[in-house]
Amino acid sequence: MRATLNIPDELILEVQALSGEKSKTRAIITVMESYVKQKKMEELLALKGKIRIDYDWQKAEAEEMKAAEQRERYSES
Repeated sequence: MRATLNIPDELILEVQALSGEKSKTRAIITVMESYVKQKKMEELLALKGKIRIDYDWQKAEAEEMKAAEQRERYSES
């Protein structure tokens, strides 16, 4: 998407320097992606202690291994 934005030159130069990107477009995209990732992490961390996940990964892994063995035996016959 093309957009016309009024962003202070000093800010763009700082963003380019901090992000290590040479182009203004790539620098802004990099910073925006970083911002979105940070906000999503904050949302996930806010859920800490509020959601209880009762998942026995060891049982699930054992069941998957058993199913894989059965598929292997089936394919050998």
